[in-house]
Amino acid sequence: SLLTSWYEPSISFECVTLPDYNTQVLFKRKPVQYLSPPKVENDETEVWEIKQTGEIFIDYNSYLARMDFYKQRRFICQITGHSGLSFFEALKSELAGAQVVEEAFPEALKGPILRRVQLQTISRIDTLVDLIYEEFRADYYPGEAVTVHVMTGEKLTGIVRDKSSFGAKILPDGTTNPSFSRYFVSLDGRSDEEAVVDDAHISRDRKIFTKQVLRSFIRKTVSREAWNGAPWLVRNDVAKQYHIDVRVPPHLCYENKSMEKKSKNKNLKNSSGKFGTLDNNTENSGLTDPLNEFKPRAKCQKLNQQNGHLVPKSKKATKTLVCRTSKGSQQSLNLVRKFSTTSSPPEEPQNTRIASTAVPCDSNTSTSQSKMAQPIVKYPIEDLCLPPRLERPTRPPLKFLSDDCTISDTSSKEKNIKILTESVGLLLQTWVFLNIYCEVLILDSFTFDDFLEAMKFSSLDEECQLLTEIHCAALKMLVASEIEGGDILVPLPGMGKDGGENADESISTSTNVEAEPELKVRSTRRTYQKIEIPPEGKISHRAAEMQAGINWIDRLRKRDFKYGGWQIIVIGLLFQLSKSSRHADICETLLQQLAPLERDPTPETARRQYALLNVNHRAQLLEIICTFLANTKAARAYMEECSEQMTCFRKEKIQWQRDRKQYLEELRMLSDERKLLSPLDSSLSPSSGINTISVIVESKENIGSIPDEVADTEDELKEVRSLRSGQDQIMQRKRNREAQREKKKKADLDALLSNNAKKSAKLAKDIQKKQELITKCENEIATLDNDLREADCPRVRILGKDRFYNRYYWFERNGMPYGGLPTSSTAHAKYANGRLWVQGPDEIEREGFIDLGPELQGNYRDKYGMTVLERKNLEEGPTSVYNTHQWGYYEDPDSLNSLITWLDTRGINELKLHKELKLYHDQISYNMKRRSEYLQLDKSERSDTNRIMTRRMDLSESSANRLSAWKNNIAYTEIGHLHSDEPRSRNSTRKLAPHISTSSTDYSNKNEVKGKNKRNLGR
Repeated sequence: SLLTSWYEPSISFECVTLPDYNTQVLFKRKPVQYLSPPKVENDETEVWEIKQTGEIFIDYNSYLARMDFYKQRRFICQITGHSGLSFFEALKSELAGAQVVEEAFPEALKGPILRRVQLQTISRIDTLVDLIYEEFRADYYPGEAVTVHVMTGEKLTGIVRDKSSFGAKILPDGTTNPSFSRYFVSLDGRSDEEAVVDDAHISRDRKIFTKQVLRSFIRKTVSREAWNGAPWLVRNDVAKQYHIDVRVPPHLCYENKSMEKKSKNKNLKNSSGKFGTLDNNTENSGLTDPLNEFKPRAKCQKLNQQNGHLVPKSKKATKTLVCRTSKGSQQSLNLVRKFSTTSSPPEEPQNTRIASTAVPCDSNTSTSQSKMAQPIVKYPIEDLCLPPRLERPTRPPLKFLSDDCTISDTSSKEKNIKILTESVGLLLQTWVFLNIYCEVLILDSFTFDDFLEAMKFSSLDEECQLLTEIHCAALKMLVASEIEGGDILVPLPGMGKDGGENADESISTSTNVEAEPELKVRSTRRTYQKIEIPPEGKISHRAAEMQAGINWIDRLRKRDFKYGGWQIIVIGLLFQLSKSSRHADICETLLQQLAPLERDPTPETARRQYALLNVNHRAQLLEIICTFLANTKAARAYMEECSEQMTCFRKEKIQWQRDRKQYLEELRMLSDERKLLSPLDSSLSPSSGINTISVIVESKENIGSIPDEVADTEDELKEVRSLRSGQDQIMQRKRNREAQREKKKKADLDALLSNNAKKSAKLAKDIQKKQELITKCENEIATLDNDLREADCPRVRILGKDRFYNRYYWFERNGMPYGGLPTSSTAHAKYANGRLWVQGPDEIEREGFIDLGPELQGNYRDKYGMTVLERKNLEEGPTSVYNTHQWGYYEDPDSLNSLITWLDTRGINELKLHKELKLYHDQISYNMKRRSEYLQLDKSERSDTNRIMTRRMDLSESSANRLSAWKNNIAYTEIGHLHSDEPRSRNSTRKLAPHISTSSTDYSNKNEVKGKNKRNLGR
């Protein structure tokens, strides 16, 4: 309700203070800025007030505009992080959350935590919360309620009275004793007793200090500006309460940060030699204030236009002189020449700087310097600013859906399957919606090719289950059944909001009562005379007569879909929507086809006429129904549930990424340790040691051996023999000692090598375990990425745009599994759409970039030798799309590869598109191949299941065989019957088990471990 209050003279606007809630509602991730109070000169002025914000308005329209702004569901509660709220809902959530945090968070921890958070430069709040939580989880402060573990094994509660901290101690041997604390705890119920405990025997309640509560407390009390490197600052009122210094050091201020960044960039440019430097001997070298270098300049001061090129001007005076032909430039040249011959520099012209040295200007120097003056182009740039590449091949040719049925106009049956260009977008939009929300509709997923065949199916004798189930499942979302209350679940024109008896009365009287023209407020007789009474139109259909007896809503409540029931419900819905100016024309066209004047108004007529309806009218009809389905509570609840799932998936993914990072660091340390053991093993190999010892022994034997001498007498011979025997004994003892030493050395070496081998083997096992853990983390991350992709259902994600602003879509990109639901009856196809779609540019982009005016087209022709439209026709080849109603596609991997080659990554648009196509290249190619194989199954695998397969089977029979393979298995599982069948009673449901078609082939997809089929939607 609008809040209106009268201005009282006793209230002064200077005294009206805006509410301070400690926490602020966020709009686009920034706090909402309240309007300042206006000046009211007259005390009798009527004012309007928004009590929640304290804002006052003297203009009612301004008040309404502000209220409309606050009622938008684009606000965020800063404490809880909930988005999609109105301002008042977010404010209420913040007040409730602030009260909960204030009561739950320990008072003793608030001051220390806020002092620790103050001036932190960590940008992500999750990282900050993790840091603070790990630091304070085992730290306790006086006044905090804790639990202590005493010697007797009891757990006693108490309050920390005092705390003593002891720092780390370095011992003489180099080891360090860690720091520790002692806590004096006053025990509850024992006033005369105290417990003195250490860190290992004290704890707090787990529910009090958690990451969630800590995050809410930080969001409530701390804020941060939106620039890189900004510190977290405690709010002034909170800082005053806990005596926290709010002064920000100079190095953390935004101005100094920007100056420091500019200074670094300037030094890099000077060090690279790209810009010249001032001569220290010139007199004006010290006249410039250094702070002026960091002030932002206008673009006209930074860029100078010369010969049609942009010439960058350096921030310092350069030694290069650029000659220009204008009069002003000739004056500046004369100034430079005077400056080179005189000692005092002249005054600089505005927005210019004089070079430190002058160079004589002639034709040769001007030519060379003009080449040097051309700026270096930094890619990527605008795509159409790149010159055309005439030597490159054109874009691969597109295929169009209307070309799939190149038929003559002789047969009426063939006319029904001719797809118009305007219907392609409607078919794609409808198929995407039905497959994304198939779980809400309780509908098996289906391929786009099967959907096209179902939309083109036309038979008076047979019924297409896919087409029937789509319409019945969609219609059931509009009106609840009789058992569920029979409420109308979507707002329809000409009906009451309650959807009850008033809606039925409006339906019964809508055929007889005409709506009176709406009159503006303050209407006069003259305005009544100007109102044009629309002429009574001729009746062009019999839709109103078909609703006689039982209207379409009652029929839909009873789920009466058999024997033309759902067709007549569709006619009633279209007749109801024809009262709206938005759908009047298309509904009248469809009703003329479904309820013609020459046919009786019966359900059989509705069934026959829908069977004869062409595919384009069916696409329009189904698109209208799906538009209303998107506004139902079930669809919105599904989107909210998917959003919550995405939040959980992101948190889980972050945790797996952290684990992977930790395992990678541990793997690196193990690899380094293994590298240290490798050279030690090579240097201590036993072969090298044994060879060295053997050489030493042989040399000693050679040195110790004494050659025999010929003795002249027998005495000399005996003396020599005695000496030889003594030497032999000495050498034998030496050899024994060397052998023992060698044996011991070999044993030590073997022990060392065996120890190293054991360590190496253990390290190899540890490395293998870490690699397995890393692989597991990567697999989980890939699975979560796939889950995030499938849960992203609110809108279709575009792959990108090319240089001519054509839009590229791969509809399996988000919102659905790559191959449809794994439990679907057609899951063996293993693809959903299997094509890469190209849509033409929208009207704004086409008029702004392609269909330029004559002057702009002339400028573009002068620069590139052709207009943009001529370039489009030249580079795209014979197949092009020119507006959003035109769609083309690629269906084979070769065309996809040619398209990727055709893209120019120097352009902004095509660089992004190239990245997306390379990212999903393998999956797109796989789906294209699976689609080609699926369409060829009619001649091989289908022959076994259908049992009747002739060589003369035409296209309609082949498509009918493919359509017959689709069964709505999920409906059998969830509700026990098809949507088109009447609900069975409980007894019959127990007796009749649903028949679900299965196959022995494993249709599970390796990329869909946690896909949509495993979500518990509760529907």
